[in-house]
Amino acid sequence: MKRCWWPGEDELYIRYHDEEWGRPVADDRRLFEKICLEGFQSGLSWITILRKRDNFRKAFRNFDPAAVARFGARDVQRLLKDAGIIRHRGKIESTINNAKRALELIDEQGSLAAYFWSWEPESSKRPKKISRETLKTMSITEQSTALSKDLKKRGWTFVGPTTCYAFMQAMGLVNDHIHDCHVRAEIERARRIFTRPR
Repeated sequence: MKRCWWPGEDELYIRYHDEEWGRPVADDRRLFEKICLEGFQSGLSWITILRKRDNFRKAFRNFDPAAVARFGARDVQRLLKDAGIIRHRGKIESTINNAKRALELIDEQGSLAAYFWSWEPESSKRPKKISRETLKTMSITEQSTALSKDLKKRGWTFVGPTTCYAFMQAMGLVNDHIHDCHVRAEIERARRIFTRPR
């Protein structure tokens, strides 16, 4: 069975690739979790974060933005002692800050899903064929740069253009499974029948 090259032989990574990556997501909690974990990944590999994801969920109240927004100095200290996550003060404080900004966005747009899906690129602006070579040139796109700028303007942190594009790939705003990957057609079908949040 042909699949994208990046999961390698790691079973957890293969399961993530086959069952999660690229499938369209409209659930606010999952979208918030992913944008935060992409921030934690900055400078690291995604498999490192994936292996710790359950610990992150426990530490950050399952990434409920309302719960995380209430975290204070004591929670930061608790998280800095938690060996199950990435103990980086800047990234921990960023997650708490971003939870507050997420609540503001939900108030304004109705949901995080409505906001994030408004940044879905037009299919006409996407490459006709996705290959490993094509993806090498696409870690930052016009749309991910614009999304990053808008989030930063709203006070979000650890949301650079590369982070934003990785988020778009994972949450199904684009289908970046390579052309001969066995999951690609399935994702295309899922995206066709997916109701875009408004």
